[in-house]
Amino acid sequence: MHVVIVGCGRVGSTLARELCVMGNTVAVVDRRADAFLRLGDDFAGQTVVGIGFDPDILVAAGIERADALVAVTSGDNSNIMIARVGRERYGIERVVARIYDPKRAEIYERLGIATVATVKWTAERVLRRIMTDRPAVEWTDPSAELSIVERLAADAWVGERMTRINSGPGRVVGVRRYGKALLVSDDVLVQQGDVMYVAIPNVEIAALDDFLSKGPVESQ
Repeated sequence: MHVVIVGCGRVGSTLARELCVMGNTVAVVDRRADAFLRLGDDFAGQTVVGIGFDPDILVAAGIERADALVAVTSGDNSNIMIARVGRERYGIERVVARIYDPKRAEIYERLGIATVATVKWTAERVLRRIMTDRPAVEWTDPSAELSIVERLAADAWVGERMTRINSGPGRVVGVRRYGKALLVSDDVLVQQGDVMYVAIPNVEIAALDDFLSKGPVESQ
């Protein structure tokens, strides 16, 4: 997978290093060359100096072949512009933008651009949004028998009732939708971009992932 990261601060540099270690190709863009010092001497990816929403700079970073785009500069406006260019001009599906203003975050979630509130923003959370097969456990009980796991609803489930998902190994106890956390009932319909919080016995987590990956037709 090729990932373009715009912004080489704490989160951007951490994310770039981890993605490289995982075997992905990475290009990091920052307007300041000295920002790349955060990457370390052993960084195997590409660095590009320039403004992240400049199409020429993005092309130099490999945006035309990118599987994911992450905008983690220090400004909301820049991150929004970068995310929209990636989504609308280059058709990248996995686009994540850091947005400091929660009201703006909600708007851009509605446009299909994944955002995470700054307080919660970590490299691990970015990885969850661009690598949907990455395990995510939010809570485990003291006996280590039951967990609440975070899973992104696949497009195949969009429009289905939560009761269909609850017919599988786990139980959906809530969703994060457009930047807000909500409790849900069985009759609530799955929407695109929903991040589900599923309560499940630890021994059934693999079965849950298999169930969700098959979609509603194969899971019948």
